Amino acid sequence: MIIVIQIISVLYAIVVHEFSHALAANKQGDPTPRLDGRLTLNPWPHMDMFGTIILPVLLIMSGSPLVFGWAKPVMVNPANFRNQRWGNTIVSLAGPAANLISAVVFIVILKILISLQVVTPNNYLSLFLIYLVMINVILMIFNLIPIPPLDGSKLLFDVLPARYEGFKFWLTKNGPWLLLGFLILDSFLGLGILGRIFSFFVGIFYGLI
Repeated sequence: MIIVIQIISVLYAIVVHEFSHALAANKQGDPTPRLDGRLTLNPWPHMDMFGTIILPVLLIMSGSPLVFGWAKPVMVNPANFRNQRWGNTIVSLAGPAANLISAVVFIVILKILISLQVVTPNNYLSLFLIYLVMINVILMIFNLIPIPPLDGSKLLFDVLPARYEGFKFWLTKNGPWLLLGFLILDSFLGLGILGRIFSFFVGIFYGLI
């Protein structure tokens, strides 16, 4: 049952994240995500077979302390954005913002249910809400790392002056490899940098519970 709860929590966090990218782009005047069928909470159009299903399941089944995944990227055309200066950042940060809002909402729901004695702190509904909070916080923080293709890189690129165009190009080209290398080193060398960062922010949210 715990594995099912974890899988549903990861799936929810990923889908609401990608849907929010699509919604923000649509609000900014770009119909591309809507025409691609991404303006929906139906999980299927957002799913990447490996990133959304296989990897999270493998991590959960292996007992990994870090469970994450990804969906198909939402394709946008920044030329259509009403706000040409910050449109890309608005769309990119919509995903982490949705995860933040979700985490807060699930905390409120859990606090209400506990205060009304509808649930106990360790029954399945409580665990489900706690996992939803944890996964949404982790996905939010991870995506705010300013390395392409993560959402935080769009904010970084928008605030950097034009003279850094060469650096932006280099980071766009090499960012995925830098990110993968960091994740591998952090895991295999036992540095635990990401784990400590995630634990810090998850602890803040658990403190609210």
